[in-house]
Amino acid sequence: MDSQVKDRASFSDMSESTAEDWQVIMAEQREYAPNGGKRVLDHLQLLAGDYGGFPVDRLTHCLQTATRAHRDGKPDDYVVMALLHDIGDTLGAFNHPDIAAAILKPFVSEKLNWIVQNHGVFQGHNFFHHIGLDRDMRDQFKGHEWYDDAVEFIEKYDCPAFDPDYDTLPLEFFEPMVMKLFERPLSSIYQKAVED
Repeated sequence: MDSQVKDRASFSDMSESTAEDWQVIMAEQREYAPNGGKRVLDHLQLLAGDYGGFPVDRLTHCLQTATRAHRDGKPDDYVVMALLHDIGDTLGAFNHPDIAAAILKPFVSEKLNWIVQNHGVFQGHNFFHHIGLDRDMRDQFKGHEWYDDAVEFIEKYDCPAFDPDYDTLPLEFFEPMVMKLFERPLSSIYQKAVED
């Protein structure tokens, strides 16, 4: 019998699975999960060459946002959030912040996840009025404890990161930060099962 077949769970309907099946599955998951950073980086590279009408492609925009945050002394988790804030552009033309937030949620603080989740509304302050939307849509969050943090992210890092002449760091520079962040979740319903 092929060892890969032998080492697979035996059920065809999950309701029939056994503890032994899940020992096989979780052993695989323990090897697979820590490499999530590599898969995220591979997906981020899909943004290369996608200009979407902007002066730089979407990958360069993400790299530039992260570069600016890094050079401003932000911690690694913040820099990775800045790097991945638009990773959802490939899959969610109408909800890219939701996708980025879902990817980052188990690995960053609630504050950083809130910033990435809402960055589209905050960035809209700069252009919504040009496309028939309310540029003050972010005002719905006035008084929120992280409102000013989201404004800072937009004004200092996201908004100015479309400069074709900026000295942007390459993706390889950020790879160790991404790999470390995605090695182990801060919060996940599966965390205990993967760590056991």
